Amino acid sequence: MRVLLADDERLLADTVADGLRKLAMAVDVCYDGEAAIERLGVNRYDVAVLDRDMPKATGDQVCRWLVESELGTRILILTAASGIRDRVDGLGLGADDYLTKPFAFAELAARVQALARRPPTGSPPVLEHGGVVLDIPRHRAFRDDRLLDLTPKEFAVLSVLMHAAGEVVSSEDLLEKAWDEHADPFTNAVRVAVMTLRRKLGQPAILHTVPRVGYRFGQ
Repeated sequence: MRVLLADDERLLADTVADGLRKLAMAVDVCYDGEAAIERLGVNRYDVAVLDRDMPKATGDQVCRWLVESELGTRILILTAASGIRDRVDGLGLGADDYLTKPFAFAELAARVQALARRPPTGSPPVLEHGGVVLDIPRHRAFRDDRLLDLTPKEFAVLSVLMHAAGEVVSSEDLLEKAWDEHADPFTNAVRVAVMTLRRKLGQPAILHTVPRVGYRFGQ
């Protein structure tokens, strides 16, 4: 899952981003509306978390731009305004959800995860193939009823590969979907994550390397 978090409260934004990354999300952070629109125009995001009161371009303006662009990104609006009229106005912009400040991190994380599962971009919350079960809401993975001790990044890589449903996923696609914008495109992080994930999945092999193309999950 890739998330854009846009909020001019830098400490809050950075803290929330760190928490979401621990839940195996790739999170990009920006602190004004113009930067948010720039990133949304370049990268594909499952969810955008937008503070309503940002400099240069407000969260409302970013929301309108995103809805008109029809990119399919789900939108969660953050605001200090808690009145019913404010919530109605926020949802009326085309946002999918609305959360008032201050908020509990656990609630924000749950709402982001729920938005990412919604159609048309949503997918079954539990994926299963070849004895491997990926329970996305509970952040757990099993193989033949054996709990897999995965790091957040390994869980994210497995999620991308299982969602591909047997199709080959390139290293570039994995880097885009499971890492954030600060990832070095020349890093060997993908290869290392796949190697450790393959070892933890065990035998028989179910995660395959397709030479010079990428990786495929399936028997």
